[in-house]
Amino acid sequence: MNQNSDNKREFLRHTVATLAYRGGKAVANAPEGFATFKTNESTRTPGQILAHIGDLLDWALGMARGDFSWNGSSEQPWADEVERFFASLTAFDAFLASDAELQVPAEKLFQAPIADALTHVGQIAMLRRMAGGPMRGENYFKADITVGRVGPDQSTVRAEFD
Repeated sequence: MNQNSDNKREFLRHTVATLAYRGGKAVANAPEGFATFKTNESTRTPGQILAHIGDLLDWALGMARGDFSWNGSSEQPWADEVERFFASLTAFDAFLASDAELQVPAEKLFQAPIADALTHVGQIAMLRRMAGGPMRGENYFKADITVGRVGPDQSTVRAEFD
């Protein structure tokens, strides 16, 4: 693996850690009934969005290994989807941390499943506010995000706004 490829892979790992941090904040302590909250009949619920994020992360790992198949899953209870979110992040990050060769460019993994997942985390954060359970805004530049920290135990050091 060349240095440029190593740098791209490390940046992708930082992005995955950022997704874990921001996603973890968006799903933590969600209000009762939040998983099924709907703004209207044509929108996805937070639970459906989180299930889709899990599918995106599984797809990212599959593509990294050379498998381009998509598997859409059925929504599970909120706690199970939160667990899957972190498990999928952990599996993907472990592959990125390994010596296994990426079967697709890192940029493609970012532009499709990871960027999409970040967008959906933002949707969950917005829906929390709409459902009456907002999370505090934060200066994410100051966030304690560390490559490899992709599980539910994220830093509690926050630069949240008053």
